[in-house]
Amino acid sequence: MPSHPLRVAVVCSSNQNRSMEAHNILSKRGFDVRSFGTGSHVKLPGPAPDKPNVYDFKTTYEQMYNDLVRKDKELYTQNGILHMLDRNKRIKSKPERFQNCKDKFDLVITCEERVYDQVLEDLNSREQETLQPVHVINVDIQDNHEEATLGAFLICELCQCIQHTDDMENEIDELLQEFEDKSNRPFLHTVCFY
Repeated sequence: MPSHPLRVAVVCSSNQNRSMEAHNILSKRGFDVRSFGTGSHVKLPGPAPDKPNVYDFKTTYEQMYNDLVRKDKELYTQNGILHMLDRNKRIKSKPERFQNCKDKFDLVITCEERVYDQVLEDLNSREQETLQPVHVINVDIQDNHEEATLGAFLICELCQCIQHTDDMENEIDELLQEFEDKSNRPFLHTVCFY
């Protein structure tokens, strides 16, 4: 079992729904967790599929919330976006980009394959200094409120199991195989080094 709590990063595209729901659940379970997005901008659903609300990563959740209330409070209440932003601003002030964070993690969990690829690209482009391993695991989670909640509990269970292994490096592949079988979802796994 690791001598310190696992340092976990959860990453989706905009650091809004999936990564924030997992951040919320993991922090309540005592994990040392941070959440991120990998996109160039933060995108939230708009009045039509081709009209998303686009924000800079520097925009706070509070500013996004107020902007959407001003635009169409009823629409963004009905589709759950205001509720989600309200949860987000209780966790941290604004979304963060994974590529701008130089902190080290034991585990980086991504919520879709495209984000997994972006995280690997970023980690592999960094100069290796400590050769400390970081396990990057992808769990495909659809970007809707219900799937984000189910995915967050699956991620939490996975982190708890990894936290309780005697030898994470040697046991993780077998553990992921068990989770794949149990959840009926494919997992991707790569080890990178800091």
